Amino acid sequence: MALLLCLSLTVALARGCLHCHSNFSDKFNFYRDHVNLKSWWVGDIPVSGSLLTDWSQDTMNELHLAIPAEITREKLDQVANAVYQKMDVLYQGKMYFPGYFPNELRNIFREQVRLIQNAIIESRIDCQRHCGVFQYQTISCSNCTDSHVVCFGYNCESSAQWEMAVQGLLRYINIWHKTTPAFLVSPSFTCLEPPNLANLTLEDASECLMQH
Repeated sequence: MALLLCLSLTVALARGCLHCHSNFSDKFNFYRDHVNLKSWWVGDIPVSGSLLTDWSQDTMNELHLAIPAEITREKLDQVANAVYQKMDVLYQGKMYFPGYFPNELRNIFREQVRLIQNAIIESRIDCQRHCGVFQYQTISCSNCTDSHVVCFGYNCESSAQWEMAVQGLLRYINIWHKTTPAFLVSPSFTCLEPPNLANLTLEDASECLMQH
């Protein structure tokens, strides 16, 4: 099993991811403005309105990710288009019987959470297809600004490639040490320094990285 070391140090409480999409405001403003036309039962209106208003914050509460919520633009477009398509179909119908509309909103919401989780995790797992330090561009769900994720892939085909990958990791760490405040700097990776590389195994390297 390929292992993944994520070196991204972003720590932020995100409000969600879909709100970073360019069409989110227009789409959800429309959904909220027309929610009163979707159910015969007046009780469905405030429930549905609350679901739409709290969509972004509730998304983050349900993601339960152990890694920063950072998504690539391509995957964000895919998730957003899938959600908008389902919502547009739901809004094309006439008034629904009591309870149906908010239940459908909840179903779309849960599907959206699953899509976002998969999108973020898949991008991280893709790192295993690389050998050494790898970086890809993302959008930070905390503030919708451009960001990037740096990770370390173990998919090296030879001991020479593996040694080059570790040396690249050390160079990255050295640069990070020079540009990072002292209180954020981890102890040096002595277990990955040149004297210890000759007999270094994947298991040894993994244990070393996890310890730091």
